[in-house]
Amino acid sequence: MNDSGPLERLYKVQQLDLQLDQLQAEELSIPQGLRDARAEQEQINNVLEDVEIELEHVGKNVRQLEQDLASTRDQVARNKGEQEKNAFNAKVQSQYENLIQQLSERATDYEESLAPLYERRGKLNERRTDLRSQHAELRPQIGQLEGEDEARVAGLREQQETIRKERDELASSIETRFLKEYEMIRKAKRGTGIVGIEAGRCTGCNMQLPVTVQQRVTTAKLPPVKCPSCGRFLIKLT
Repeated sequence: MNDSGPLERLYKVQQLDLQLDQLQAEELSIPQGLRDARAEQEQINNVLEDVEIELEHVGKNVRQLEQDLASTRDQVARNKGEQEKNAFNAKVQSQYENLIQQLSERATDYEESLAPLYERRGKLNERRTDLRSQHAELRPQIGQLEGEDEARVAGLREQQETIRKERDELASSIETRFLKEYEMIRKAKRGTGIVGIEAGRCTGCNMQLPVTVQQRVTTAKLPPVKCPSCGRFLIKLT
């Protein structure tokens, strides 16, 4: 292919555009290792959040039961004191005995309710400590991977800058109206604005081109010939 013609230069511009597209896609693509590490970190954070929510709920129940238990024990102590003051009255003694028994049973119920909560709180605290340790161990790994990714992106951007300069220099030699039309077609067709002919077919949409269209394309004259089907510029690649 002779690189001196305007269509050949436009085709070269497109090749550079496609390289830029690929580099930009690579820039946006996060490496698998970094994605995995971030996913693991997010999973740890989610589990840790669930553990802390449950810890808060368990702690609230523990505090309420401990408060109720302390209050009940105080009532037991006060009633025992009153019972001693009224030791001479058998009827009052019996009443206090029944009340103290009820309060003592209530206190026992609170203690029995607290036991599994204490156990659960202990396990949750251990789980939280373990998760925080995992999170701390993961941070430097993610930091290293992010640093490597930043270097990767910087390299890709440097390549893009070099290609973009070459592309802009080449594009400046092409008539503005044809360049703009190519860019509009490329945008509409998501990538290609000028395509070759193979075996009499448009390589953009695979339509069999009329002989007259093929002949006009062969002349490589401006304005560029368009595919009757997809509207892309056509070029004869040799």
